[in-house]
Amino acid sequence: MPELLPKDWAEALQPVLQPNYIGRVQEFLDTVYLIDTVYPERQNVFAALKETPLDKVKVVILGQDPYPNPDQAQGLSFSVPATMALPKSLINIYKELVDDLNVDAPKDGDLRRWAKQGVLLLNTVLTVPAHHAGGHAGEVWEPLTDEIIKLVAQRDQATVFILWGKQAQNKKSLIQGEKNLVLQAPHPSPLSAYRGFFGSKPFSQTNDFLQKNNRLPIKWA
Repeated sequence: MPELLPKDWAEALQPVLQPNYIGRVQEFLDTVYLIDTVYPERQNVFAALKETPLDKVKVVILGQDPYPNPDQAQGLSFSVPATMALPKSLINIYKELVDDLNVDAPKDGDLRRWAKQGVLLLNTVLTVPAHHAGGHAGEVWEPLTDEIIKLVAQRDQATVFILWGKQAQNKKSLIQGEKNLVLQAPHPSPLSAYRGFFGSKPFSQTNDFLQKNNRLPIKWA
């Protein structure tokens, strides 16, 4: 397992994953990257865990699966490289950020600056075939990402879980723990953002909660 996952995550997850599970993940990766165009680049599949160590997690923003278009996916939910145009969902996330905190919008879509502050940008499915959103759902990833959610939620640390859209909200039952705040809203995509995502104020609510629990707030802007 250590060769796939960062050491801290691997050690914490080892007891709760099936003994042959990581072998199945390795076999899956070997196969799909050989026969298809898959995103993100293979070395970035576990980028969310590498950027945000387990003991640093303050916030979890749960996504569905990586962007299925070329050069967008980084292995972090909703994030794209700084050189890329902003996807429509991220444009709407930034609109809400500006309205919520009365700040300027970030200049680019690289959210590693959030990840380095303790925001785990986790997709429930970690790979996607090119141009086929949801193409790897139900294949191999959910046992791992479900256990990641449960692991983070069960720690004795105040943590915020941000669930945008039904896919993310379906994971709410996994979030068991006394020190968690769960924020739910429609997905920020153009199809649903106007149904309650705008005006949901997740960024200020997150920072208020963290500060009340003696944790440093996130510098979102």
